[in-house]
Amino acid sequence: MGMNQTPSGERVHIAFFGRRNAGKSSLVNAVTGQELAIVSDVKGTTTDPVYKSMELLPLGPVVMIDTPGLDDEGELGEKRVKKARQVLDKTDIAVLVVDAAEGKGHWEDEMIRLIEKKEVPCLVVYNKADLPDAGMKDREREEQLRDKEKHIWVSAVTGQGIAELKEKIAGLYEAEGSKRQLAADLVEPGGLAVLVVPIDKAAPKGRLILPQQQVIRDLLDKGAGAVVCRETELARILDSLKEDPSIVITDSQVFPIVDSITPKRIRLTSFSILFARYKGNLEQSVKGAYALNRIRNGSRILISEGCTHHRQCGDIGTVKLPAWIREYTGCEPVFEFTSGTEFPEDISGYGLIVHCGGCMLNEREMGSRLRAAKEAQIPMTNYGILIAYMKGILERSIEGLGLKL
Repeated sequence: MGMNQTPSGERVHIAFFGRRNAGKSSLVNAVTGQELAIVSDVKGTTTDPVYKSMELLPLGPVVMIDTPGLDDEGELGEKRVKKARQVLDKTDIAVLVVDAAEGKGHWEDEMIRLIEKKEVPCLVVYNKADLPDAGMKDREREEQLRDKEKHIWVSAVTGQGIAELKEKIAGLYEAEGSKRQLAADLVEPGGLAVLVVPIDKAAPKGRLILPQQQVIRDLLDKGAGAVVCRETELARILDSLKEDPSIVITDSQVFPIVDSITPKRIRLTSFSILFARYKGNLEQSVKGAYALNRIRNGSRILISEGCTHHRQCGDIGTVKLPAWIREYTGCEPVFEFTSGTEFPEDISGYGLIVHCGGCMLNEREMGSRLRAAKEAQIPMTNYGILIAYMKGILERSIEGLGLKL
């Protein structure tokens, strides 16, 4: 998987916030060295968040996000501000752009409080430092002197401070720590994992889906090997190996079949369970699966996917999961579905949320959805964990992943 193919969920998301005409778009262009955002003297030129995947040294693959002004006005303006604030849910590094000639106001103060509440690393950038009337209030000067690492003066026009800003952004992200491993820690160097990939109507022609690609790459980086097969060839593949693989990793929809074929001495899990661990939500998702026992007729269940794709006959999210849930509970719940960036702000009425593995969502956005469920006391699980629970193989599927039932 090359740099240009790095999935959005694995890129550093850098979002620029600020009032209209603070110079957010100009600053995005200056930092990237490209004309990514439209620049105009007219207030409110950026009406929707603009996303651009690119490579930014010294960070590598990133997503740059230019947002509407925090001081936008009117009914439509309020909606734009709301969208800008929602971007925080997926932001790894927040850049708050302040017009150096005007200084901070209540818009910036409110945004800083929201950024701190969501625990997002933030830089306060005073743009337009080249203008004659660029100054600083005493309060802001004290703040900058107190925390120089989080404040910087720049000029998107002259390039003043841009190189330093990029270094500060990289430094903030590196301070966040290393990411969890996906599957490499489950296989020794030189070891082998068997990946079970069903090929059905929903499988993309000529390629593997993202979770499968990422697990393969993770294993290769460790110096381990991967054998990929369909569930129909699994028994023959296992018999042909000179020794047992370290683990069998399967697509969730064939979990029961793969469980029946794989000897108990061999560890077994699914791609979506590995992603739950990778995104930091394994424990919450396992606990959420038990809430299925409280589902009754009329209970609302939200099934949410992080990506958007054409729904086909036999789709796991909209067809197979609801059928399995009805079969397990003996009830007729009310199912609702969301995909992509759609996720309800009010989730208080749901009895259960079932989410995909979240391979297209970065850790921040997946964490935001999990926190919302936790705060609302709504149980939340994911596809693979719920399927394993319904089929009686959950304990086996999380064995060795650092979590006990």
